[in-house]
Amino acid sequence: MRLRMKGGPYKLRWRAKEFFLALIVLVCATILIWTWDRSPTLISAVSSKNQLQLPPDTKTVPEDPQRHVKEDISTLTRSEAVNNKQEHHLDEPDSTGTAKSYSDFETAPIQKKEEEATKHKGSPKREKTGSIESGSASTQIEEAHNVILRGRTSEQEEKTVEHQACDYTKGKWVIDDRRPLYSGRGCKQWLAPMWACRMMQRQDFAFENLRWQPKDCELEEFEGQKFLKRMQNRTLAFVGDSLGRQQFQSLMCMITAGKESADILNAGPEFGLVIPPGGKRPNGWAYRFPSTNTTVLYYWSSTLCDLEPLNPKDPQTEYAMHLDRPPAFLRDFLHRIDVLVLNSGHHWNRGKLRANKWIMYVGGEANTNRKIANIGSAKNFTIHSTIKWLNSQLPKHPHLKAFYRSISPRHFVNGDWNTGGSCNNTTPMSIGKEVLQEESSDHGAASAVSGTGIKLLDITALSQVREEGHISRFSLTASPGFQDCLHWCLPGVPDTWNEILFALI
Repeated sequence: MRLRMKGGPYKLRWRAKEFFLALIVLVCATILIWTWDRSPTLISAVSSKNQLQLPPDTKTVPEDPQRHVKEDISTLTRSEAVNNKQEHHLDEPDSTGTAKSYSDFETAPIQKKEEEATKHKGSPKREKTGSIESGSASTQIEEAHNVILRGRTSEQEEKTVEHQACDYTKGKWVIDDRRPLYSGRGCKQWLAPMWACRMMQRQDFAFENLRWQPKDCELEEFEGQKFLKRMQNRTLAFVGDSLGRQQFQSLMCMITAGKESADILNAGPEFGLVIPPGGKRPNGWAYRFPSTNTTVLYYWSSTLCDLEPLNPKDPQTEYAMHLDRPPAFLRDFLHRIDVLVLNSGHHWNRGKLRANKWIMYVGGEANTNRKIANIGSAKNFTIHSTIKWLNSQLPKHPHLKAFYRSISPRHFVNGDWNTGGSCNNTTPMSIGKEVLQEESSDHGAASAVSGTGIKLLDITALSQVREEGHISRFSLTASPGFQDCLHWCLPGVPDTWNEILFALI
């Protein structure tokens, strides 16, 4: 009786153990079957993990990657298939017999996959199928991802260095049937009729089909939407003479592709650009693209110094031309500008100063320094002074990118603008001829920006070989016998200045 009582519980405990053991086996079998149904090749991948190990110096995926490897980098192989018109494994040799490197593929799809994996990191299913020890397939896939990311980052860094090192001043003009970037007849909203050579009697427009090709590098293709996106919530300002105004109008035509745009807003009043009492036009224009909140403006300041009426009440008053003060517009609105392009040059002559009643001032008083009184010296003094001031403002405005554009060349032959000078050639003579100068042709501009945070937008030499691109004898506003060999037909050479500017910002 006692034996039966002792044996009963013993057998009961033994049967309980058998039951729980059978239950564990059943659960494991269920999980195994479920896992097999989810990924039939998982077991084979684990058993054959040696096939997926990456040698220390190898940067290619071994042959026959397993299905779960393809799942993680399927977007990469798909991208490669598009480029090569056929789908193949990542390690399959190309036409030269060389295996593909990880750096040949995009990393954005990989990052997206990793983000999705992170979202489900806490999922039991993920933990169950991903809990493979070091040296397993999933670990090696992650290592492969790191190799791809490192390779791609290195490639991007190399491209960045190449982009920064590109010398846009060296190169040649080539024929490009995709030019011009807009129509001289169509961009009436922004283009002044006096610069739209398509609206004149000129017949030869071969000059519109030339594109600047830098030496040993590529100039980024300009696209209006790309520009607006790059300049989103930002303001670009041109401050300078009539050549600066040409660059401004050129850019407006380039952004809109010369098409009418009713949604562009007039932002001039925000910058004080309104028609003054008794005036014919404002001192500049500002326009805003609402889609990206991008503002492009131009302010007229032909000498880049502050002009102050000596007697504001007298309409015939003379003006103090403060050579050591930047324009008041810059002092007032610099904080609102993100990209600034300055230029000056052709108004620095005695005739212009007398016609405008400008009197040179330095230190708040009429200039008595004979060295500065010379026109060339006065210009050099003013440009250096304004650049020095602007450079001192850069720490206060870390968002600001500032450029000084070198002088646009004139092409008067046998005289000047008022002595019978001409530029009758209308045929491009520079096609294929390389411009390879080592230093800027505008030594004054290069000297002014040297050692500062202001960049030189050097367009002088590449424009020097384009004498056929001027308005010439076809001007609508010039008096008989006068030719315009200073301003450019638009579309034309200033478009290239903006293409280079676009690449630099």
